[in-house]
Amino acid sequence: MGRVSKYPPELRDQAVALVLDGNRSAREIARELGINHETLRNWVTKARRDRAAGPAALSSDERLELARLRRKVAELEVEKEILQQAAVFNA
Repeated sequence: MGRVSKYPPELRDQAVALVLDGNRSAREIARELGINHETLRNWVTKARRDRAAGPAALSSDERLELARLRRKVAELEVEKEILQQAAVFNA
């Protein structure tokens, strides 16, 4: 997993809303909030991607979780196959 953010989710949401809904630049807002402007730009890019996908689409966090779960399912299927072959061999 990624590293834990030092910024609370509320700050992220408010900063992104200021950029998307306001008429000021991300650099200006980042300076006021004490955030690196590249960090804020990344948050805004992610939010725009999530908004463009629509409400029925998966968020990026949900996509990451889905990918993790798919890997886990594949791993469990391999384990199941190995156990089935061992049971046949021992029977």
